[in-house]
Amino acid sequence: MAVPISQMWTVATYVLKQKLKGRKQYPLVLMLEPLFRCNLACAGCGKIQYPSHVLKMQLTPDECFQGLVARKKYIYLCTNALLLKQKIHLFKPSKYLTFSVHMDGQREHHDFSVCLEGGYDKAIEGIKEALARGFRVTTNTTLFDGADPKSVRVFFDEMMQLGVEGMMLSPGYSYDKAPDQSHFLGRARTRRLFRAILSNRDSGWRFNMSPLFLEFLMGKRDYACTPWGMPTFNVFGWQKPCYLLQDGYADTFAELLATTEWQNYGTESGNPKCANCMVHSGYEASAVNDTFGSLRGLWGTARAMISNRYSDAFARDLLDEPVRPVHAFNPLIQIEDHAAEETRV
Repeated sequence: MAVPISQMWTVATYVLKQKLKGRKQYPLVLMLEPLFRCNLACAGCGKIQYPSHVLKMQLTPDECFQGLVARKKYIYLCTNALLLKQKIHLFKPSKYLTFSVHMDGQREHHDFSVCLEGGYDKAIEGIKEALARGFRVTTNTTLFDGADPKSVRVFFDEMMQLGVEGMMLSPGYSYDKAPDQSHFLGRARTRRLFRAILSNRDSGWRFNMSPLFLEFLMGKRDYACTPWGMPTFNVFGWQKPCYLLQDGYADTFAELLATTEWQNYGTESGNPKCANCMVHSGYEASAVNDTFGSLRGLWGTARAMISNRYSDAFARDLLDEPVRPVHAFNPLIQIEDHAAEETRV
C-alpha cells in the first residue's frame, strides 16, 4: 500500500471533522519552503529566481522538521537527493518522515530535466541509502510537453523495483521565470499524456496521491481549484494565493483566508495564469474533498483503489505515437565533487 493505514486514517478523520464543523476552506497539506536556495537550476523551475540576500534566508530545522515530527505531523521532505547519502545521518527514521525524491523519469530524461549530468545516479544512490536505513521514501515527478509515455511507464517499473513506497505525479506549471518556456503543457495535452501513461496500467504501480486526482489528470473528472487546500509558508510568510503564484503574503493562515480574493483564481476566474494549471497543489485537495464530500466521490475512490487498470484501447494507441524530442534549454553540467556543497539535502 502506497500510504500507511495510520496515515490514511489520520487524514480521513481530519477531513471528516472539517466537514462536520461546516468548514468549506481548510488546509490539507502545508507546502513548507524553508529556503529558496537550490543546488540545481532545472529548466522548468520558477522558484529560485531571487536576489542573493533572499537566497541566503532560511527557516531552521528546529522550526521545520523536528518540531513537526514531535507534533506527529506527516512530513514529505522534498529533496533532489544530491546530498542525501552524505547528510542522512542527521535524520532519524520515523513513520512521520518521508523523503520525497525528485525523479523526473529515466536517467537521460531526468538529467536533461534538472540540467545536470549524473543527477539521476546521485538520486538513486540517495534513495538506496535511505531505504537501507529504514526511512520511508517516495518519488515526485513533474512531466512536461514532449515526455515519452512509454519511457515514463518503464520509469514507474524501475521505481517499484527499487522499493520506494509510492510515486507522486504532476504536470509542470508554466512559471514566467522558468528558463525553458517551450515545454509547458496545456490542459488538452496534459489529459492526453496522462491518459496514455496511466491507462492500462501495471497493477504493481503505487501512487501516494488521491486516485481521483489521477483520474482528473486523465480527463475522467473535472475539478475547480482549491488553492487554500495546500497553502504555502516560506521565509516571507503565508504566500497568496497558492504555491505557484506570488501575489503577496499574509502573517497568519487566518489572514490568508480572509484577505485573498479567491474569486480571482482558478480556471473559472478567467485568470490567464490559471488557464492551463492542473498541478497537484491546486487540485489534489479538490479530489480529496470530493472523496469525503459525497457518496459518489467515496465510491469512486474505493473503486479506483480496488480496480485501477483503466483498460483503454485508444490510450494504448497513444503509446505508439511519435514523441517530439526534448532538448534541454541549458547544456548539461557534469556533477563535480564540490557542486552540491550546500543547500538542499
